[in-house]
Amino acid sequence: MVESHLVILFYKFTPVADPCLLRDQLRERCEQLRIKGRVIIAEEGLNGTLGGEESHVRQLVSFLHSDPRFADMEIKESLGSNETFPKLSIKVRPEIVTLKAEIPLQADTHHNHLSPAEWQATIENDSDVVLVDVRTRYESAVGKFANAIECDIENFRELPAYMDRLAELRDRKVLMYCTGGIRCEKASALFRTHGFERVYQLHGGIVNYHREIGTKHWQGECFVFDQRMTVPSPEPVEDIGRCAHSGAPTNRFVNCLHDPCHVLFLLDDVAERANPIHRLCPACVARGLTPETADYVGSPARAHVQR
Repeated sequence: MVESHLVILFYKFTPVADPCLLRDQLRERCEQLRIKGRVIIAEEGLNGTLGGEESHVRQLVSFLHSDPRFADMEIKESLGSNETFPKLSIKVRPEIVTLKAEIPLQADTHHNHLSPAEWQATIENDSDVVLVDVRTRYESAVGKFANAIECDIENFRELPAYMDRLAELRDRKVLMYCTGGIRCEKASALFRTHGFERVYQLHGGIVNYHREIGTKHWQGECFVFDQRMTVPSPEPVEDIGRCAHSGAPTNRFVNCLHDPCHVLFLLDDVAERANPIHRLCPACVARGLTPETADYVGSPARAHVQR
C-alpha cells in the first residue's frame, strides 16, 4: 500500500530566543522523517510549509506541538505528492514573512481576526465593507474573493510602497485576506500605521475559509508556493485564470523564458504549442525578444556570447 503524502502550512508569531538552535533541531527532525519544504525562523517566530509521507508529517506535527512555544500552533493540511517540494530549506531570517516596512511592526495576531463564518456574514450584511487581497498579482489572477481589490505587486515586500494607492479606502471597513493568514498579520499592522482604523483579517486565510465554509463568494483556485502552483477549490467554481497571450481559461503558470525577467505568468498549453514566442511574457515580447534572442540556458543568444 502506497502511503498518501500530506502538505502542512503553519506559522506562529512568538519570541524565539535562539533561532539558529531551533533551525538545527527542526532540520535534524525533518531529515530523519524524509520531509521536504521551506521553513523560515526569526526572533519573531516560525513560518513554514512542509510535505512528506502522511505518518511522517504527523510525527513532525507532534514534534512541533511538543514545544511549549508552538503547542497551540494551527496546522493547515492539504494533499500533495512526492514532487511537491524538491528539497528541504530551513533558514534564519530577520522576519518570518518579509515586509521590510520603514518601522518595525508588531503583528496583529488576535484582536481583529474574523472567523470564516464571521467573514462571510460581514460580506453579506455590511454595505460599507471592502475586500482587499494583500497577495501578489499572480496569486489574485488565478483565484480571489468576488469584488476584492487586488494589489498590483510582484512581492509582498512591495506592499508598503503600494499603500498610497489604497489611501481612498481609509474611511471604509477593510476586510483583508491572504493564503494562510500570516501576511495579513503584518499587513494589518501596516494599514493601521497609514491611518486605517477599521481593518479586519480572515483568520487562517483562504485555506481556512475553504475548509470551514467552502467556495461561497470565492472565484477560481488558490495559488500555493510549491510545485503544485494551485490547489483546486473544495467545490466546483468557475476558473478566472486567463492566458496572458490568448486569453483562454487556464490555471497553468510558467516563468518567462528570458532569465533576466523570469516573471511568473499564466500560459495556456495550446497557446504555447501554437507559437514558441508565447513562452516569453507579454512584456518581453513587446520589447522585441524572441526565443532566439532571449537569454536562457541553451539559447542561441547565450551560446553566441559564450563563444
